[in-house]
Amino acid sequence: MLTDLISSLPPWGLVEAQMFNGLQQGMLLALISAGLTIIYGTLGVLNLTHGALYTLGAYAGYVAYQATGSFLTAIAAGALCTLLVGLVLERGIIRYYYNRPDEDQIIVTFGLGIIIVEAIRSYFGGMSRNMPAPDWGQGASQLGFLQYPFPLYKIETIAISAIVLLIFYLVLYRTRLGLVVRAGIEDSGMVSLLGVNVFRAFFVVFAIGAMAAGLAGVINAPITAPTPDGGEKFLVYSFVVVVLGGVGSFPGAVVGGLLAGQIMTLTSLFYPSLSEVMLYVAMALILIFRPRGLFGQAGRT
Repeated sequence: MLTDLISSLPPWGLVEAQMFNGLQQGMLLALISAGLTIIYGTLGVLNLTHGALYTLGAYAGYVAYQATGSFLTAIAAGALCTLLVGLVLERGIIRYYYNRPDEDQIIVTFGLGIIIVEAIRSYFGGMSRNMPAPDWGQGASQLGFLQYPFPLYKIETIAISAIVLLIFYLVLYRTRLGLVVRAGIEDSGMVSLLGVNVFRAFFVVFAIGAMAAGLAGVINAPITAPTPDGGEKFLVYSFVVVVLGGVGSFPGAVVGGLLAGQIMTLTSLFYPSLSEVMLYVAMALILIFRPRGLFGQAGRT
């Protein structure tokens, strides 16, 4: 019986490839979730527009790519578009909900997400849009530690996501802006008495979090073709990742994203029908044994 079980397992080379797929997907989820946890950790806002901002970034990148043929321009366009939309949303609406009940935040951000998605649908229609990988991402690469060639663009998305996450980390933990934000979380009144406009810093943080979602959308567009509803599943996944890693924890978002990527890809290899179910099982176990998540702390961090 043991021999039959072993013989039914997939070859090790395929397992390695799926683990690397999990790394790529995990880095993407970490990037999306980092934006979500930054916003909640600093502002206490449950931002349900995050999935719509992912979609907006993907479509902004698509339009820029169609106009210029440059993938780097597409990345810049997706980031800039969602950054500006984040600024407008925070100044125009979100700032009035900082001290409102959670259910008010959920309703208003959910409604804003619907408006963004339906605006995209009305302009582009409901069909997916094809955005090819850039010339420098075509083909496959034979990595020394993998038995099978791996798509070159997926390798590059891992690197791009890692660079963006590193930049976010440096901004939050190695700059004056990050210091003001983290101090404002603890006691915004005291920081304001010192002459620092902490809410202006919060305004920038919301825009950065929105930009993270847009960047993820355009980076993933050659892998998963943009559709108006494409951001919904990533919104759900990112909330699961935030729960796994710990609400408000930037390192938790990274570790939670990597963990979620491996859970989904490896489960899809052995039990495809359970690939998404196991992610929620992992979340349930975390909530039972460590309710604050892997890196969460009591209260907002």
